[in-house]
Amino acid sequence: MEISNTTKLPLRVPLPGGKKLHLGPGRTGQVSPKAADHPPLKKLLDEGKIEIMGGGRSKGSSSPGSGGSVKPSQGAPSSGGVRHTGDR
Repeated sequence: MEISNTTKLPLRVPLPGGKKLHLGPGRTGQVSPKAADHPPLKKLLDEGKIEIMGGGRSKGSSSPGSGGSVKPSQGAPSSGGVRHTGDR
């Protein structure tokens, strides 16, 4: 399920198992359906601080800061090895 921070402040959304989801203003995040039934999360929902937007992951999109693949920068191709710097 996708949730969204509807406030202008960053939120720490409490999840089951003592975990927290950190959401910046206007940002979205993914939670399990089990987490949507968590009483502290329901309280934030009732207060209008968060909004549940969907029932599952959307294909082909990811919110900024949610991870994803890292692409190498333009320039020399990467050798894939470890870069050593400093004195040898």
